[in-house]
Amino acid sequence: MPRIYLGMVSALIAAIVSLLIPQVLRALIDGPLSSGDASQIWWPVSAVLGLGVLEAVMIWFRRWFVLQPGTGVEADMRNSLYRQLQDLPVGFHDRWPSGQLLSRAMSDLNLIRRWISFGIVLLVVNVITILVGFGFLISISWVLGVVFVVCSIPLWIYGYVFEHKYSVVARRSQDQAGDLATAVEESVHGIRVLKAFGRGRHALKNFAFQAEELRGTEIEKAKAIAGIWLWLLLVPDVTFGLCLLAGVWLAAGGQLTVGQLVAFFATATVLRFPVESIGFLLSMTFDTRTAADRFFEVMDEPNTIVDPEHPKTIADPQGRLVFTDVHFRYQDSPAQYADLLDGIDLALEPGETMALVGLTGSGKSTLTALTTRLYDVTGGSVTLDGVDIRDLSRFELRRHIAMAFEDATLFSASVRDNVLLGRPESTDAELLEALEIAQADFVHALPDGINTKVGEEGMSLSGGQRQRLALARAVAAKPEVLVLDDPLSALDVDTEALVEAALRRVLASTTALIVAHRPSTVMLADRVALLEGGRITAVGRHSELLVGNEHYRFVISSLEDEEKREAREVNA
Repeated sequence: MPRIYLGMVSALIAAIVSLLIPQVLRALIDGPLSSGDASQIWWPVSAVLGLGVLEAVMIWFRRWFVLQPGTGVEADMRNSLYRQLQDLPVGFHDRWPSGQLLSRAMSDLNLIRRWISFGIVLLVVNVITILVGFGFLISISWVLGVVFVVCSIPLWIYGYVFEHKYSVVARRSQDQAGDLATAVEESVHGIRVLKAFGRGRHALKNFAFQAEELRGTEIEKAKAIAGIWLWLLLVPDVTFGLCLLAGVWLAAGGQLTVGQLVAFFATATVLRFPVESIGFLLSMTFDTRTAADRFFEVMDEPNTIVDPEHPKTIADPQGRLVFTDVHFRYQDSPAQYADLLDGIDLALEPGETMALVGLTGSGKSTLTALTTRLYDVTGGSVTLDGVDIRDLSRFELRRHIAMAFEDATLFSASVRDNVLLGRPESTDAELLEALEIAQADFVHALPDGINTKVGEEGMSLSGGQRQRLALARAVAAKPEVLVLDDPLSALDVDTEALVEAALRRVLASTTALIVAHRPSTVMLADRVALLEGGRITAVGRHSELLVGNEHYRFVISSLEDEEKREAREVNA
Protein backbone atom coordinates (compact mmCIF):
# COMPACT_ATOMS: atom_id res chain seq x y z
CA MET A 1 0.00 0.00 0.00
CA PRO A 2 2.94 2.47 -0.32
CA ARG A 3 1.23 4.18 -3.26
CA ILE A 4 -1.85 4.91 -1.12
CA TYR A 5 0.36 6.57 1.49
CA LEU A 6 2.17 8.52 -1.21
CA GLY A 7 -1.21 9.57 -2.59
CA MET A 8 -2.23 10.79 0.89
CA VAL A 9 1.03 12.71 1.22
CA SER A 10 0.53 14.32 -2.20
CA ALA A 11 -3.06 15.26 -1.35
CA LEU A 12 -1.99 16.63 2.05
CA ILE A 13 0.75 18.76 0.45
CA ALA A 14 -1.82 20.11 -2.02
CA ALA A 15 -4.17 20.95 0.86
CA ILE A 16 -1.45 22.66 2.92
CA VAL A 17 -0.37 24.63 -0.16
CA SER A 18 -3.96 25.81 -0.65
CA LEU A 19 -3.99 26.99 2.98
CA LEU A 20 -0.72 28.89 2.48
CA ILE A 21 -2.11 31.01 -0.38
CA PRO A 22 -4.35 33.08 1.98
CA GLN A 23 -1.28 33.77 4.16
CA VAL A 24 0.55 35.19 1.13
CA LEU A 25 -2.53 37.30 0.34
CA ARG A 26 -2.43 38.57 3.92
CA ALA A 27 1.19 39.67 3.49
CA LEU A 28 0.35 41.23 0.11
CA ILE A 29 -2.57 43.31 1.46
CA ASP A 30 -0.93 44.38 4.70
CA GLY A 31 2.41 45.05 2.91
CA PRO A 32 2.75 46.34 -0.66
CA LEU A 33 -0.92 47.15 -1.20
CA SER A 34 -1.29 49.11 2.03
CA SER A 35 1.99 50.95 1.55
CA GLY A 36 1.51 51.55 -2.16
CA ASP A 37 4.98 50.14 -2.98
CA ALA A 38 4.38 48.49 -6.40
CA SER A 39 7.89 47.08 -6.53
CA GLN A 40 7.07 44.73 -3.68
CA ILE A 41 4.02 43.18 -5.43
CA TRP A 42 5.91 40.76 -7.67
CA TRP A 43 7.19 38.38 -5.03
CA PRO A 44 3.75 37.62 -3.44
CA VAL A 45 2.20 37.37 -6.91
CA SER A 46 4.94 34.94 -7.96
CA ALA A 47 4.47 33.04 -4.69
CA VAL A 48 0.72 32.66 -5.32
CA LEU A 49 1.40 31.47 -8.88
CA GLY A 50 4.04 28.99 -7.72
CA LEU A 51 1.83 27.65 -4.93
CA GLY A 52 -1.07 27.25 -7.39
CA VAL A 53 1.09 25.26 -9.80
CA LEU A 54 2.45 23.14 -6.95
CA GLU A 55 -1.08 22.40 -5.74
CA ALA A 56 -2.14 21.27 -9.24
CA VAL A 57 0.95 19.05 -9.57
CA MET A 58 0.30 17.45 -6.16
CA ILE A 59 -3.33 16.75 -7.09
CA TRP A 60 -2.13 15.07 -10.29
CA PHE A 61 0.34 12.97 -8.28
CA ARG A 62 -2.41 12.01 -5.85
CA ARG A 63 -4.56 10.64 -8.65
CA TRP A 64 -1.60 8.87 -10.28
CA PHE A 65 -0.49 7.23 -7.04
CA VAL A 66 -3.91 5.90 -5.95
CA LEU A 67 -5.14 4.64 -9.34
CA GLN A 68 -3.25 1.34 -9.35
CA PRO A 69 -3.68 0.17 -5.73
CA GLY A 70 -7.47 0.47 -5.79
CA THR A 71 -7.88 -1.55 -8.96
CA GLY A 72 -5.27 -4.05 -7.76
CA VAL A 73 -7.04 -4.61 -4.44
CA GLU A 74 -10.38 -4.98 -6.25
CA ALA A 75 -8.92 -7.57 -8.63
CA ASP A 76 -7.28 -9.51 -5.77
CA MET A 77 -10.48 -9.49 -3.72
CA ARG A 78 -12.58 -10.56 -6.69
CA ASN A 79 -10.19 -13.41 -7.48
CA SER A 80 -10.17 -14.46 -3.83
CA LEU A 81 -13.97 -14.40 -3.72
CA TYR A 82 -14.26 -16.47 -6.89
CA ARG A 83 -11.65 -18.92 -5.57
CA GLN A 84 -13.62 -19.23 -2.33
CA LEU A 85 -16.89 -19.79 -4.21
CA GLN A 86 -15.25 -22.55 -6.25
CA ASP A 87 -13.85 -24.14 -3.10
CA LEU A 88 -16.96 -24.00 -0.91
CA PRO A 89 -19.13 -27.13 -0.92
CA VAL A 90 -22.36 -27.52 -2.86
CA GLY A 91 -24.28 -27.18 0.41
CA PHE A 92 -23.20 -23.54 0.65
CA HIS A 93 -24.49 -22.79 -2.86
CA ASP A 94 -27.76 -24.55 -2.02
CA ARG A 95 -28.33 -21.97 0.73
CA TRP A 96 -27.09 -18.77 -0.90
CA PRO A 97 -29.03 -17.01 -3.69
CA SER A 98 -26.80 -16.46 -6.71
CA GLY A 99 -27.83 -12.81 -6.97
CA GLN A 100 -26.44 -12.12 -3.49
CA LEU A 101 -23.10 -13.62 -4.51
CA LEU A 102 -23.13 -11.70 -7.79
CA SER A 103 -23.79 -8.36 -6.07
CA ARG A 104 -20.91 -9.02 -3.68
CA ALA A 105 -18.53 -9.87 -6.53
CA MET A 106 -19.46 -6.82 -8.59
CA SER A 107 -21.10 -3.82 -6.91
CA ASP A 108 -19.67 -4.35 -3.41
CA LEU A 109 -16.10 -4.77 -4.62
CA ASN A 110 -16.48 -1.81 -6.97
CA LEU A 111 -17.54 0.29 -3.99
CA ILE A 112 -14.51 -0.88 -1.99
CA ARG A 113 -12.22 0.05 -4.91
CA ARG A 114 -13.64 3.56 -5.11
CA TRP A 115 -13.24 4.02 -1.37
CA ILE A 116 -9.60 2.87 -1.44
CA SER A 117 -8.76 5.05 -4.44
CA PHE A 118 -10.77 8.08 -3.41
CA GLY A 119 -12.71 7.88 -0.16
CA ILE A 120 -10.05 6.95 2.40
CA VAL A 121 -7.47 9.32 0.90
CA LEU A 122 -9.76 12.35 0.93
CA LEU A 123 -11.31 11.47 4.30
CA VAL A 124 -7.92 11.35 6.05
CA VAL A 125 -6.51 14.35 4.19
CA ASN A 126 -9.62 16.48 4.64
CA VAL A 127 -9.80 15.81 8.37
CA ILE A 128 -6.13 16.82 8.72
CA THR A 129 -6.75 19.82 6.48
CA ILE A 130 -9.65 20.94 8.69
CA LEU A 131 -7.53 20.63 11.85
CA VAL A 132 -4.58 22.48 10.28
CA GLY A 133 -6.98 25.08 8.86
CA PHE A 134 -8.48 25.64 12.31
CA GLY A 135 -4.94 26.27 13.52
CA PHE A 136 -4.41 28.90 10.82
CA LEU A 137 -7.74 30.55 11.68
CA ILE A 138 -6.88 30.77 15.37
CA SER A 139 -3.41 32.09 14.55
CA ILE A 140 -4.97 34.89 12.49
CA SER A 141 -7.59 35.76 15.12
CA TRP A 142 -8.25 33.64 18.16
CA VAL A 143 -11.70 35.22 18.61
CA LEU A 144 -12.87 34.43 15.08
CA GLY A 145 -11.16 31.02 15.26
CA VAL A 146 -13.03 30.08 18.44
CA VAL A 147 -16.33 31.21 16.87
CA PHE A 148 -15.59 29.06 13.81
CA VAL A 149 -14.68 25.98 15.89
CA VAL A 150 -17.64 26.30 18.25
CA CYS A 151 -20.05 26.65 15.34
CA SER A 152 -18.61 23.45 13.83
CA ILE A 153 -19.47 21.32 16.88
CA PRO A 154 -23.05 20.58 15.67
CA LEU A 155 -21.53 19.00 12.55
CA TRP A 156 -19.59 16.44 14.57
CA ILE A 157 -22.61 15.65 16.75
CA TYR A 158 -24.87 15.13 13.73
CA GLY A 159 -22.14 13.07 12.05
CA TYR A 160 -22.20 10.65 14.99
CA VAL A 161 -26.00 10.34 14.77
CA PHE A 162 -25.79 9.97 11.00
CA GLU A 163 -23.36 7.03 11.29
CA HIS A 164 -25.76 4.90 13.34
CA LYS A 165 -28.76 5.75 11.18
CA TYR A 166 -27.10 5.37 7.81
CA SER A 167 -25.26 2.10 8.50
CA VAL A 168 -28.52 0.19 9.04
CA VAL A 169 -30.12 1.60 5.89
CA ALA A 170 -26.99 0.99 3.80
CA ARG A 171 -26.89 -2.70 4.76
CA ARG A 172 -30.58 -3.15 3.98
CA SER A 173 -30.11 -1.45 0.61
CA GLN A 174 -27.22 -3.68 -0.43
CA ASP A 175 -29.04 -6.84 0.66
CA GLN A 176 -32.15 -5.80 -1.27
CA ALA A 177 -30.01 -5.07 -4.33
CA GLY A 178 -28.66 -8.63 -4.07
CA ASP A 179 -32.21 -10.03 -3.85
CA LEU A 180 -33.19 -7.99 -6.90
CA ALA A 181 -30.20 -9.37 -8.82
CA THR A 182 -31.35 -12.88 -7.88
CA ALA A 183 -34.84 -12.14 -9.21
CA VAL A 184 -33.42 -10.91 -12.52
CA GLU A 185 -31.16 -13.94 -12.86
CA GLU A 186 -33.98 -16.39 -12.09
CA SER A 187 -36.28 -14.69 -14.59
CA VAL A 188 -33.65 -14.76 -17.33
CA HIS A 189 -32.80 -18.41 -16.71
CA GLY A 190 -36.46 -19.36 -16.45
CA ILE A 191 -37.70 -17.20 -19.33
CA ARG A 192 -38.96 -20.23 -21.28
CA VAL A 193 -41.04 -21.42 -18.33
CA LEU A 194 -42.46 -17.94 -17.68
CA LYS A 195 -43.41 -17.53 -21.32
CA ALA A 196 -44.81 -21.06 -21.63
CA PHE A 197 -47.12 -20.55 -18.64
CA GLY A 198 -47.92 -16.93 -19.42
CA ARG A 199 -46.52 -15.78 -16.08
CA GLY A 200 -44.52 -12.85 -17.37
CA ARG A 201 -46.83 -10.31 -15.73
CA HIS A 202 -46.75 -12.22 -12.45
CA ALA A 203 -42.94 -12.20 -12.51
CA LEU A 204 -42.99 -8.50 -13.36
CA LYS A 205 -45.34 -7.82 -10.44
CA ASN A 206 -43.02 -9.60 -8.00
CA PHE A 207 -40.01 -7.84 -9.48
CA ALA A 208 -41.71 -4.45 -9.29
CA PHE A 209 -42.56 -5.09 -5.63
CA GLN A 210 -38.91 -5.87 -4.82
CA ALA A 211 -37.73 -2.91 -6.90
CA GLU A 212 -40.16 -0.63 -5.04
CA GLU A 213 -38.80 -1.90 -1.71
CA LEU A 214 -35.29 -1.08 -2.86
CA ARG A 215 -36.47 2.31 -4.13
CA GLY A 216 -37.96 3.06 -0.71
CA THR A 217 -34.72 2.13 1.00
CA GLU A 218 -32.72 4.26 -1.43
CA ILE A 219 -35.05 7.19 -0.72
CA GLU A 220 -34.46 6.62 2.99
CA LYS A 221 -30.71 6.70 2.30
CA ALA A 222 -31.12 9.87 0.26
CA LYS A 223 -33.06 11.52 3.09
CA ALA A 224 -30.32 10.62 5.55
CA ILE A 225 -27.68 12.07 3.23
CA ALA A 226 -29.83 15.14 2.59
CA GLY A 227 -30.08 15.66 6.35
CA ILE A 228 -26.34 15.77 6.85
CA TRP A 229 -25.92 17.94 3.75
CA LEU A 230 -28.39 20.42 5.28
CA TRP A 231 -26.15 20.75 8.30
CA LEU A 232 -22.97 20.80 6.19
CA LEU A 233 -24.27 23.71 4.09
CA LEU A 234 -26.23 25.61 6.75
CA VAL A 235 -23.66 25.60 9.56
CA PRO A 236 -20.76 27.01 7.47
CA ASP A 237 -23.00 29.73 6.02
CA VAL A 238 -24.20 30.73 9.49
CA THR A 239 -20.62 30.57 10.74
CA PHE A 240 -19.44 32.79 7.88
CA GLY A 241 -22.12 35.35 8.72
CA LEU A 242 -21.23 35.41 12.42
CA CYS A 243 -17.51 35.62 11.67
CA LEU A 244 -18.10 38.43 9.18
CA LEU A 245 -19.95 40.50 11.80
CA ALA A 246 -17.29 39.82 14.41
CA GLY A 247 -14.47 40.45 11.92
CA VAL A 248 -15.81 43.81 10.79
CA TRP A 249 -16.27 44.84 14.43
CA LEU A 250 -12.69 43.77 15.29
CA ALA A 251 -11.27 45.48 12.19
CA ALA A 252 -13.16 48.67 13.01
CA GLY A 253 -11.69 48.58 16.50
CA GLY A 254 -8.17 48.16 15.18
CA GLN A 255 -7.80 44.65 16.64
CA LEU A 256 -7.65 43.07 13.16
CA THR A 257 -6.02 44.28 9.96
CA VAL A 258 -7.71 44.13 6.56
CA GLY A 259 -5.11 41.59 5.43
CA GLN A 260 -5.88 39.36 8.42
CA LEU A 261 -9.61 39.62 7.75
CA VAL A 262 -9.14 38.69 4.08
CA ALA A 263 -6.77 35.83 5.00
CA PHE A 264 -9.25 34.53 7.57
CA PHE A 265 -12.14 34.33 5.11
CA ALA A 266 -9.92 33.04 2.31
CA THR A 267 -8.75 30.26 4.64
CA ALA A 268 -12.34 29.54 5.71
CA THR A 269 -13.30 29.33 2.03
CA VAL A 270 -10.52 26.81 1.41
CA LEU A 271 -11.86 24.78 4.34
CA ARG A 272 -15.40 24.81 2.97
CA PHE A 273 -14.91 21.86 0.59
CA PRO A 274 -13.15 19.66 3.19
CA VAL A 275 -15.96 20.36 5.65
CA GLU A 276 -18.73 19.78 3.10
CA SER A 277 -17.03 16.64 1.76
CA ILE A 278 -17.24 14.95 5.16
CA GLY A 279 -20.90 14.11 4.45
CA PHE A 280 -20.49 12.10 1.28
CA LEU A 281 -17.15 10.68 2.47
CA LEU A 282 -18.85 9.38 5.61
CA SER A 283 -21.71 7.87 3.59
CA MET A 284 -19.18 6.26 1.24
CA THR A 285 -17.24 4.93 4.22
CA PHE A 286 -20.33 3.39 5.80
CA ASP A 287 -21.38 1.87 2.46
CA THR A 288 -17.89 0.44 2.10
CA ARG A 289 -17.94 -0.97 5.61
CA THR A 290 -21.19 -2.74 4.78
CA ALA A 291 -19.72 -3.99 1.50
CA ALA A 292 -16.66 -5.30 3.33
CA ASP A 293 -18.90 -7.05 5.89
CA ARG A 294 -20.83 -8.71 3.07
CA PHE A 295 -17.59 -9.74 1.35
CA PHE A 296 -16.16 -11.32 4.49
CA GLU A 297 -19.44 -13.11 5.20
CA VAL A 298 -18.57 -15.28 2.21
CA MET A 299 -14.81 -15.37 2.80
CA ASP A 300 -15.30 -16.43 6.44
CA GLU A 301 -17.77 -19.17 5.55
CA PRO A 302 -16.27 -22.42 6.89
CA ASN A 303 -15.50 -25.04 4.27
CA THR A 304 -16.58 -28.44 5.54
CA ILE A 305 -15.23 -30.34 2.54
CA VAL A 306 -11.46 -29.86 2.36
CA ASP A 307 -8.41 -31.82 1.31
CA PRO A 308 -6.73 -33.89 4.03
CA GLU A 309 -3.50 -32.60 5.54
CA HIS A 310 -1.61 -35.59 4.16
CA PRO A 311 -3.58 -36.82 1.13
CA LYS A 312 -3.20 -40.37 -0.09
CA THR A 313 -2.98 -41.52 -3.68
CA ILE A 314 -4.19 -44.62 -5.48
CA ALA A 315 -1.16 -46.19 -7.13
CA ASP A 316 -3.05 -48.75 -9.23
CA PRO A 317 -6.66 -47.59 -9.64
CA GLN A 318 -9.11 -50.39 -10.39
CA GLY A 319 -12.47 -48.73 -9.71
CA ARG A 320 -13.80 -50.67 -6.71
CA LEU A 321 -16.37 -48.40 -5.06
CA VAL A 322 -17.77 -49.38 -1.64
CA PHE A 323 -20.39 -47.69 0.56
CA THR A 324 -20.15 -48.84 4.18
CA ASP A 325 -22.92 -47.92 6.65
CA VAL A 326 -23.33 -44.56 4.92
CA HIS A 327 -25.55 -42.01 6.62
CA PHE A 328 -26.41 -38.56 5.31
CA ARG A 329 -28.63 -35.64 6.24
CA TYR A 330 -28.65 -32.13 4.85
CA GLN A 331 -27.16 -29.45 7.08
CA ASP A 332 -30.44 -27.59 7.63
CA SER A 333 -32.57 -30.71 8.22
CA PRO A 334 -34.58 -30.54 11.49
CA ALA A 335 -33.08 -32.72 14.23
CA GLN A 336 -36.26 -34.79 14.56
CA TYR A 337 -36.09 -35.90 10.90
CA ALA A 338 -34.53 -39.25 10.04
CA ASP A 339 -31.38 -39.38 7.92
CA LEU A 340 -32.08 -39.25 4.20
CA LEU A 341 -29.58 -42.09 3.77
CA ASP A 342 -29.73 -44.36 6.78
CA GLY A 343 -27.03 -47.02 6.67
CA ILE A 344 -26.22 -47.67 2.99
CA ASP A 345 -24.11 -50.76 2.32
CA LEU A 346 -23.20 -51.35 -1.31
CA ALA A 347 -20.13 -52.60 -3.17
CA LEU A 348 -19.35 -52.10 -6.87
CA GLU A 349 -16.61 -54.35 -8.21
CA PRO A 350 -14.12 -53.13 -10.84
CA GLY A 351 -15.72 -53.05 -14.28
CA GLU A 352 -19.21 -53.71 -12.89
CA THR A 353 -22.25 -51.67 -13.91
CA MET A 354 -24.71 -51.13 -11.08
CA ALA A 355 -28.15 -49.61 -11.67
CA LEU A 356 -29.68 -47.71 -8.76
CA VAL A 357 -33.49 -47.66 -8.69
CA GLY A 358 -36.04 -46.34 -6.24
CA LEU A 359 -39.11 -44.16 -5.94
CA THR A 360 -38.86 -40.40 -6.32
CA GLY A 361 -37.30 -38.85 -3.22
CA SER A 362 -35.60 -42.03 -2.07
CA GLY A 363 -32.15 -40.37 -2.18
CA LYS A 364 -30.67 -41.73 -5.41
CA SER A 365 -29.16 -38.44 -6.59
CA THR A 366 -27.89 -37.69 -3.10
CA LEU A 367 -26.11 -41.05 -2.96
CA THR A 368 -24.36 -40.40 -6.28
CA ALA A 369 -23.29 -36.92 -5.09
CA LEU A 370 -21.42 -38.50 -2.19
CA THR A 371 -19.06 -40.32 -4.55
CA THR A 372 -17.22 -37.13 -5.57
CA ARG A 373 -17.69 -35.35 -2.22
CA LEU A 374 -20.15 -32.82 -3.52
CA TYR A 375 -21.50 -33.60 -0.07
CA ASP A 376 -19.71 -35.47 2.69
CA VAL A 377 -21.23 -38.43 4.47
CA THR A 378 -22.45 -37.67 7.98
CA GLY A 379 -21.75 -41.24 9.02
CA GLY A 380 -19.97 -44.31 7.63
CA SER A 381 -17.57 -44.14 4.71
CA VAL A 382 -17.19 -44.33 0.94
CA THR A 383 -14.00 -46.00 -0.28
CA LEU A 384 -12.36 -46.18 -3.69
CA ASP A 385 -9.99 -49.10 -4.12
CA GLY A 386 -9.84 -49.46 -0.35
CA VAL A 387 -9.03 -45.78 0.34
CA ASP A 388 -11.56 -43.57 2.13
CA ILE A 389 -12.38 -40.83 -0.38
CA ARG A 390 -11.93 -38.25 2.41
CA ASP A 391 -8.26 -39.27 2.53
CA LEU A 392 -7.80 -38.31 -1.14
CA SER A 393 -7.38 -34.77 -2.41
CA ARG A 394 -10.48 -33.59 -4.19
CA PHE A 395 -8.53 -33.26 -7.43
CA GLU A 396 -7.26 -36.84 -7.13
CA LEU A 397 -10.73 -38.17 -6.30
CA ARG A 398 -12.45 -36.38 -9.17
CA ARG A 399 -9.75 -37.56 -11.54
CA HIS A 400 -10.85 -41.14 -10.89
CA ILE A 401 -14.63 -40.54 -10.72
CA ALA A 402 -16.64 -38.58 -13.32
CA MET A 403 -20.31 -37.64 -13.18
CA ALA A 404 -23.06 -36.82 -15.64
CA PHE A 405 -26.19 -35.21 -14.22
CA GLU A 406 -29.80 -35.27 -15.32
CA ASP A 407 -29.73 -31.45 -15.34
CA ALA A 408 -27.03 -31.01 -17.98
CA THR A 409 -25.12 -27.78 -17.39
CA LEU A 410 -22.98 -26.36 -20.18
CA PHE A 411 -20.82 -23.24 -20.13
CA SER A 412 -20.47 -20.29 -22.49
CA ALA A 413 -17.62 -21.95 -24.34
CA SER A 414 -17.04 -24.12 -27.40
CA VAL A 415 -18.29 -27.67 -27.73
CA ARG A 416 -14.68 -28.81 -27.48
CA ASP A 417 -14.08 -26.94 -24.19
CA ASN A 418 -17.33 -28.21 -22.69
CA VAL A 419 -16.69 -31.85 -23.56
CA LEU A 420 -13.02 -31.79 -22.52
CA LEU A 421 -13.70 -29.94 -19.28
CA GLY A 422 -12.54 -32.86 -17.14
CA ARG A 423 -9.58 -33.84 -19.35
CA PRO A 424 -8.46 -30.88 -21.48
CA GLU A 425 -5.31 -32.68 -22.63
CA SER A 426 -7.37 -35.20 -24.62
CA THR A 427 -6.66 -35.60 -28.32
CA ASP A 428 -9.14 -34.85 -31.10
CA ALA A 429 -9.55 -38.58 -31.64
CA GLU A 430 -10.59 -39.05 -27.99
CA LEU A 431 -12.94 -36.09 -28.27
CA LEU A 432 -14.63 -37.52 -31.36
CA GLU A 433 -14.87 -40.94 -29.73
CA ALA A 434 -16.67 -39.46 -26.71
CA LEU A 435 -19.06 -37.56 -28.99
CA GLU A 436 -19.73 -40.75 -30.93
CA ILE A 437 -20.50 -42.75 -27.80
CA ALA A 438 -22.91 -40.06 -26.61
CA GLN A 439 -24.53 -39.92 -30.07
CA ALA A 440 -23.62 -36.23 -30.24
CA ASP A 441 -22.73 -36.19 -33.93
CA PHE A 442 -25.10 -33.23 -34.32
CA VAL A 443 -22.18 -30.98 -33.31
CA HIS A 444 -20.64 -31.40 -36.76
CA ALA A 445 -23.66 -29.62 -38.27
CA LEU A 446 -23.21 -26.58 -36.01
CA PRO A 447 -21.83 -23.42 -37.69
CA ASP A 448 -18.25 -23.97 -36.47
CA GLY A 449 -18.46 -27.66 -35.67
CA ILE A 450 -16.80 -28.65 -32.40
CA ASN A 451 -15.49 -25.08 -32.08
CA THR A 452 -19.02 -23.62 -31.98
CA LYS A 453 -19.75 -21.64 -28.83
CA VAL A 454 -22.91 -23.11 -27.35
CA GLY A 455 -24.02 -19.98 -25.49
CA GLU A 456 -24.97 -19.40 -21.87
CA GLU A 457 -25.85 -22.73 -20.20
CA GLY A 458 -26.15 -24.24 -23.67
CA MET A 459 -29.69 -22.92 -24.01
CA SER A 460 -29.24 -22.67 -27.79
CA LEU A 461 -29.35 -26.50 -27.81
CA SER A 462 -32.23 -28.83 -27.06
CA GLY A 463 -32.45 -30.67 -23.76
CA GLY A 464 -31.46 -33.93 -25.40
CA GLN A 465 -28.47 -32.32 -27.11
CA ARG A 466 -27.27 -30.82 -23.83
CA GLN A 467 -27.58 -34.19 -22.11
CA ARG A 468 -25.57 -35.91 -24.83
CA LEU A 469 -22.78 -33.34 -24.53
CA ALA A 470 -22.80 -33.75 -20.74
CA LEU A 471 -22.55 -37.53 -21.18
CA ALA A 472 -19.71 -37.08 -23.68
CA ARG A 473 -17.95 -34.89 -21.10
CA ALA A 474 -18.12 -37.67 -18.51
CA VAL A 475 -16.94 -40.29 -21.01
CA ALA A 476 -14.07 -38.09 -22.27
CA ALA A 477 -12.68 -37.82 -18.74
CA LYS A 478 -11.82 -41.57 -18.96
CA PRO A 479 -12.45 -42.22 -15.26
CA GLU A 480 -12.15 -45.52 -13.42
CA VAL A 481 -15.69 -44.93 -12.05
CA LEU A 482 -18.51 -43.37 -14.05
CA VAL A 483 -21.50 -42.05 -12.11
CA LEU A 484 -24.55 -41.31 -14.27
CA ASP A 485 -27.50 -39.60 -12.60
CA ASP A 486 -30.20 -40.39 -15.15
CA PRO A 487 -28.31 -38.68 -17.99
CA LEU A 488 -30.62 -39.99 -20.72
CA SER A 489 -33.98 -38.69 -19.46
CA ALA A 490 -34.33 -36.05 -22.23
CA LEU A 491 -33.56 -38.47 -25.09
CA ASP A 492 -36.13 -40.07 -27.31
CA VAL A 493 -36.37 -43.87 -27.25
CA ASP A 494 -34.45 -44.42 -30.51
CA THR A 495 -31.56 -42.13 -29.57
CA GLU A 496 -31.45 -43.64 -26.08
CA ALA A 497 -31.10 -47.11 -27.60
CA LEU A 498 -28.16 -45.94 -29.73
CA VAL A 499 -26.48 -44.30 -26.74
CA GLU A 500 -26.97 -47.38 -24.58
CA ALA A 501 -25.48 -49.61 -27.27
CA ALA A 502 -22.42 -47.35 -27.51
CA LEU A 503 -22.16 -47.07 -23.73
CA ARG A 504 -21.80 -50.84 -23.42
CA ARG A 505 -18.32 -50.52 -24.94
CA VAL A 506 -17.31 -47.99 -22.30
CA LEU A 507 -18.97 -49.81 -19.42
CA ALA A 508 -17.22 -53.07 -20.30
CA SER A 509 -14.02 -51.74 -18.71
CA THR A 510 -15.37 -49.03 -16.36
CA THR A 511 -17.10 -49.29 -13.02
CA ALA A 512 -20.44 -47.51 -13.33
CA LEU A 513 -23.21 -46.44 -10.97
CA ILE A 514 -26.29 -45.45 -12.97
CA VAL A 515 -29.44 -43.90 -11.55
CA ALA A 516 -32.16 -45.43 -13.68
CA HIS A 517 -35.57 -43.90 -14.34
CA ARG A 518 -36.32 -46.13 -17.34
CA PRO A 519 -36.44 -49.91 -17.55
CA SER A 520 -34.24 -49.74 -20.66
CA THR A 521 -31.50 -48.10 -18.59
CA VAL A 522 -31.73 -50.90 -16.03
CA MET A 523 -30.93 -53.36 -18.82
CA LEU A 524 -27.45 -51.83 -19.11
CA ALA A 525 -26.54 -53.02 -15.62
CA ASP A 526 -24.89 -56.20 -14.43
CA ARG A 527 -26.70 -55.82 -11.12
CA VAL A 528 -29.44 -53.60 -9.70
CA ALA A 529 -29.58 -52.00 -6.25
CA LEU A 530 -32.99 -51.10 -4.81
CA LEU A 531 -33.05 -47.98 -2.60
CA GLU A 532 -35.97 -47.87 -0.17
CA GLY A 533 -36.42 -45.81 2.98
CA GLY A 534 -32.83 -44.64 2.97
CA ARG A 535 -31.44 -48.17 2.76
CA ILE A 536 -30.40 -50.63 0.08
CA THR A 537 -32.99 -53.33 0.58
CA ALA A 538 -32.07 -55.60 -2.32
CA VAL A 539 -29.20 -56.16 -4.75
CA GLY A 540 -29.24 -58.62 -7.62
CA ARG A 541 -29.87 -59.19 -11.26
CA HIS A 542 -32.90 -57.57 -12.81
CA SER A 543 -34.57 -60.90 -13.51
CA GLU A 544 -33.93 -62.15 -9.96
CA LEU A 545 -35.39 -59.06 -8.33
CA LEU A 546 -38.45 -59.15 -10.58
CA VAL A 547 -39.21 -62.63 -9.32
CA GLY A 548 -38.33 -62.20 -5.65
CA ASN A 549 -39.01 -58.60 -4.62
CA GLU A 550 -42.49 -57.06 -4.61
CA HIS A 551 -41.29 -53.47 -4.06
CA TYR A 552 -38.88 -53.81 -6.98
CA ARG A 553 -41.72 -54.94 -9.23
CA PHE A 554 -43.72 -51.89 -8.12
CA VAL A 555 -40.79 -49.54 -8.86
CA ILE A 556 -40.19 -51.07 -12.29
CA SER A 557 -43.90 -50.89 -13.05
CA SER A 558 -43.83 -47.18 -12.17
CA LEU A 559 -40.83 -46.70 -14.48
CA GLU A 560 -42.62 -48.54 -17.30
CA ASP A 561 -45.75 -46.40 -16.87
CA GLU A 562 -43.60 -43.26 -16.99
CA GLU A 563 -41.79 -44.49 -20.10
CA LYS A 564 -45.09 -45.25 -21.86
CA ARG A 565 -46.41 -41.82 -20.97
CA GLU A 566 -43.29 -40.18 -22.41
CA ALA A 567 -43.63 -42.26 -25.59
CA ARG A 568 -47.27 -41.17 -26.02
CA GLU A 569 -46.24 -37.53 -25.60
CA VAL A 570 -43.52 -37.93 -28.24
CA ASN A 571 -45.89 -39.64 -30.70
CA ALA A 572 -48.53 -37.00 -30.10
